[in-house]
Amino acid sequence: MRPEVILAAVYAAALILGALVLEWLSAHTHRRALRYRTAGFTYHEEHDHWRCPAGEHLWPEEVDDELRLVRYRAKAHICNSCHLKEACTDSDLGREVVRPIDPWPHSEAGRFHRGLSLMLIVLAVLIVLVEAVRHHHLGEFALLVTILGIGTGAAVHLARDFRSHPANFPTAAERAQVQ
Repeated sequence: MRPEVILAAVYAAALILGALVLEWLSAHTHRRALRYRTAGFTYHEEHDHWRCPAGEHLWPEEVDDELRLVRYRAKAHICNSCHLKEACTDSDLGREVVRPIDPWPHSEAGRFHRGLSLMLIVLAVLIVLVEAVRHHHLGEFALLVTILGIGTGAAVHLARDFRSHPANFPTAAERAQVQ
């Protein structure tokens, strides 16, 4: 097996692995940031509200369609008289908790990182394809096809959500109004 083929296969595999690690790290960081901002609070999906450590409820106050967020706020008079206020918030308007409407892969940050990951995989697949065209020995070809299959599988997996939920594109009704 020629060193060029081995180096190309290792480099392509490293690009694919790097793309998958980037995807995992960005999603992990997003989940950790959400947990940090809502530490001690419990979300009750069936009633769409948060419960604070003191047992009070934070109800939806605003839906921000542009930022794709829902803002929940506790009543100011309850927060201002709470014994946990100093540790919870410095606002005199009551504690606010923000929840993203879109899950991680559909948020703008998620789409950015998913796009980077997809580009790394496309580069890896391109490198493998060029090497496969240049070298036709059976062992080399088998190695390159294996890396190509892994890269293609990873790209299909990442592209599924990326393609099905475009970010900030106008709806059909908005496009019709412009025309």
